[in-house]
Amino acid sequence: MNLPEINTNLFKRLRFILVETSRAGNIGAVARAMKTMGFTDLVLVSPRFEGALDDPEAIAFASGAGDILAAARVVDNMAEALQGIHFAAAVSARLREYSPPVLTPRMLAGQLLAQPELHAALIFGNERFGLPNQIVEQCNVLINIPANPDYSSLNLSQAAQVLAYECRMAALDGTPSVRQPGGDANDIGFQGAAASVAQIEGMYQHLEQALVAIGFLDAGNPRKLMPRLKRMFARAHLEQEEVNILRGIARHMAGRRPAAGDN
Repeated sequence: MNLPEINTNLFKRLRFILVETSRAGNIGAVARAMKTMGFTDLVLVSPRFEGALDDPEAIAFASGAGDILAAARVVDNMAEALQGIHFAAAVSARLREYSPPVLTPRMLAGQLLAQPELHAALIFGNERFGLPNQIVEQCNVLINIPANPDYSSLNLSQAAQVLAYECRMAALDGTPSVRQPGGDANDIGFQGAAASVAQIEGMYQHLEQALVAIGFLDAGNPRKLMPRLKRMFARAHLEQEEVNILRGIARHMAGRRPAAGDN
C-alpha cells in the first residue's frame, strides 16, 4: 500500500503550548496526542506544580511519548513561549465578545498548510479556567471545536488530539483549503514575511502610547478600544513591513500634541 507523501514542514513548524496546566496526567496525555499525529514541539507556561515533565503521572499518561516530554520546555511567560512564532491560535470552547476571528480546527489546518512560511502555535488554557482574555486577544485567531452544543466539554488532551489530527490530515492531503489575498488557492499572490507575535504585540503597545499622546485614548478609562483594534488587525494577518508602517504612523502621532479645540 502506497501512503501519500507527508508535508513534513507542517510538523516542524507547529508548536503546542499549555498554559498553567494543573494535572500532570493531562500534560502526558497531550504529549501522547501529539506524537500519534507526528508533532514534537511542546512548551509549558507556568504549570501549577513543580517537576511537571518528570512527574510519574505525566510519564504514565504519555504512554510511550516520553521523548516528547523529554524535549519539552517549561517557561515563565507567554513571551518566552511564543519566541519565533508568527501565528498564534487560542483554543477555547468559550467565545469572547472581543476575540480575534474564530476558526474551526479544519479551517486552521488549511490556513497553516496554505502559508508555509508561518511558524504557528496552538495555545491551550488551564483545565478549569481556560485561557485568560489577555492571551486570547493577543492571538491571531480563536479556535472553537464545533462539538455537541448540549455537551461541548472536551478535556485538554481531547482538544489537543482534535487539533493535531486536523493538522495531520491537512498535511497528508497537501492541498491548501483557504484563499489568500491576491489570488485563488493555486495562485496566492505576493506575500511579504509574516510578522511575529512579538512584533505585533510591540506594535499594539506603541499604538496605544500614541493614542494616549494625542488624547484619543484615556489611559485611566480605556474602555474596549484596544481589544477592538486588536480584533480588527488580527483579521489582516499583518506582515513585517505593515507592522513597521503602523509603528511609523504611531511614532508621528506620539510626536503631535493636540492643538486647542481638538476633540
